[in-house]
Amino acid sequence: MDVIDKREEMINELAMYMMPRLSINAPDIKNDLYILLNGYEITNRSTEITVAQGNDNDELLRRFLIAKTVKNCTDRTIGYYAGRITEFGRKTQKRYRDITADDIRLYLALRKRSDGVSNTTIGNELRVLRSFYGWLAREDLIPTNPTVKVETIRQVKRKKKAFTDMEIEKIRSNCQDDRERAIIETLLSTGCRVSELCGIKMSDISGDKVLVHGKGQKDRYVYLNAKAMMAIHKYLENRAISDYLMAPDRRIAVHDKKVSAGTIEKTVREIGKRAGIEKCHPHKFRRTCATMALRHGMPIEQVSKMLGHEELTTTQIYLELTEDDLAAAHKKYVV
Repeated sequence: MDVIDKREEMINELAMYMMPRLSINAPDIKNDLYILLNGYEITNRSTEITVAQGNDNDELLRRFLIAKTVKNCTDRTIGYYAGRITEFGRKTQKRYRDITADDIRLYLALRKRSDGVSNTTIGNELRVLRSFYGWLAREDLIPTNPTVKVETIRQVKRKKKAFTDMEIEKIRSNCQDDRERAIIETLLSTGCRVSELCGIKMSDISGDKVLVHGKGQKDRYVYLNAKAMMAIHKYLENRAISDYLMAPDRRIAVHDKKVSAGTIEKTVREIGKRAGIEKCHPHKFRRTCATMALRHGMPIEQVSKMLGHEELTTTQIYLELTEDDLAAAHKKYVV
């Protein structure tokens, strides 16, 4: 029987153990461990019954999630990976090692036909499976990656609408207190995600510049306009002490507790309901911020950076440009 070197698995688990105890990033811990363990061969202690003989799905998933955690994926992302892969295993009723391309195609077809999910959902689930099986193949835990043969799901990218100028004014006029105004103006000015808004600490704000903690642990700066700065200033005057910009309760000092994304989403929906506006949610403010920025002449590359997008194509889906916008741009830029 071939001996399999377990250094990568051991290093990942040690990094996970050490992260909460040391103020060092996981990749830095891993680098140090690679150096320290160079020259050593690490294998599992032999047992009479090997895991490979049975169903080791749980163990493979656990190791994959550890690897994702060490890469600084967010808890939300880790939870999504865990949920979708577990559901895939439950429905296929096979060992992950034994899955074929046809198994994946059948699973996706049943999700579409029986569960009625959209192509977007199927595409997301296929990306999860590709990540999982790509990792299994790179770790030599499976001989071949079955997702390589599975065709990419075509998704129609539809541009979604931003708020109109009139809708924005209706929303502003229907805010009932300083907290609601601070939420609306900050979302409009920064274009940040609701999770990013919840994570803003007072120490992250320097004048009109705000450090936000985006997807994949990627930080970036966003900026507050005059309306947002004024709204935040008035909100903070009567708010309880908190380490975070958006405190869960304005009456009780909570320091290190942040408001949930669900609370912000509920607040925004209630403002929209009072204003008589359908589909009023935090993400629409993000899209509106991007659209307004582009209309006022900000290059799309800078809009993309402001939103924290890695690809320009992602940014383009956020933008709602009318024929009038294109006509005005043509007169301005095409001589």
